[in-house]
Amino acid sequence: MTFSNRLLYWRFEKTLARVRGISLPNEVIVILNLFVESVELEKVTNSLVKLTEITDVYEVTGEYDIVCLLRTESILAFREVLKNKILRIPGVKSTVSAIVLYTHKRDRKAVSE
Repeated sequence: MTFSNRLLYWRFEKTLARVRGISLPNEVIVILNLFVESVELEKVTNSLVKLTEITDVYEVTGEYDIVCLLRTESILAFREVLKNKILRIPGVKSTVSAIVLYTHKRDRKAVSE
């Protein structure tokens, strides 16, 4: 995406937020679930740990193999990290992402507005 397109999108986001009467957060928090080739699990986790946008990496039981927490400056920044970094890691089969809309509790403390 070109700089001018990013600028247009950023202006659109700000205008939309102003019309709706909301303020945009200065970051996007994403819970990212990864399906990984089992023989590549160690290499994938090591690669994920090196990415600055990823704050937490968990090897889990259940449907997914790895769950990560990411923080980026925007949805577009998340898209770039996913497309150009995470999905290019050998052994990553697919991902399922969830964007955090609101945090009710963090670090064992309720979050108030």
